[in-house]
Amino acid sequence: MLWSGSSALTVTRGAMWGFLLFAAAAWLVIGWSVLRLEPAGIAAVAGPVVLFGAVCEGLRALAGTRTWWLNAGLAAVFAATGAAMLFSDDSGWTTTASLTGWYLLVRGAVDVAVGIMTRGSDRVWSLLVTVGVLETTLGFVAAGPLARDAGSVVVILGGLGVLRAVADLVTALRLREMAAKGRDVLELPPERATGLAGYTAGHTDVEGSMRRPARHRARETTTTHAESFHDRVVRTTADLDAMLAEAGITGPRPGAPAPPESAGLPAVPDSPAGIESTPAANAAKPDRPAGGH
Repeated sequence: MLWSGSSALTVTRGAMWGFLLFAAAAWLVIGWSVLRLEPAGIAAVAGPVVLFGAVCEGLRALAGTRTWWLNAGLAAVFAATGAAMLFSDDSGWTTTASLTGWYLLVRGAVDVAVGIMTRGSDRVWSLLVTVGVLETTLGFVAAGPLARDAGSVVVILGGLGVLRAVADLVTALRLREMAAKGRDVLELPPERATGLAGYTAGHTDVEGSMRRPARHRARETTTTHAESFHDRVVRTTADLDAMLAEAGITGPRPGAPAPPESAGLPAVPDSPAGIESTPAANAAKPDRPAGGH
């Protein structure tokens, strides 16, 4: 069971359950002792009882819980309440009963709120809610007109001690149970710990060997084919044509004089019919013999 908004999963000190167990025993002794008080000693005992509740809240605030601020606030409120009860000069039991009812109302409301908030993470949240409801009811009775005699105040103080004893006892046992589960998970038997260490070492060695490259690896041979003379000529010619095209040279300049060595050359035909009509083509044809043969 949880207390004052603190979850058992957030308690970081393993000895917290021991303190709560001691507090539960102390509350149980208080609940049994006040039932045997004389009416004259009720006012002198009620103040220290509330101050003990303030001390418990202060120690819970130092336990490292997420809601330490709530426990610290409750400690301050209960300390002021206990001091007011100690220094009160009321000869009756009105002030004692009303301030005791104030303590029970605040403590019960906090227990109910915390129990509802932790219903999804703690299986005994319903017990905390039940204790909170009983504390709130007892505080309502103590602050009302029903608690005006010594017997009623004694019963209220006894009920306060018993309810706080139940709450702290269940919380202490719950924390001890969770601490034991944590030790079972983290601490293995010697033989299992040795086996786990060997398995981990072997797994690490296998992973390391898989990451290292092989020492003897065949070198990859790449076959490069030498460029033939024909391919080189074609490539060079294409490169020259591209360079001439980039320079804007696409043919002979119009009106430019012909070179001396090309003055006696025939014109280049631009069609297949022109090839047959050129003198060079006629000269290349064989002479036909007389008679048509």
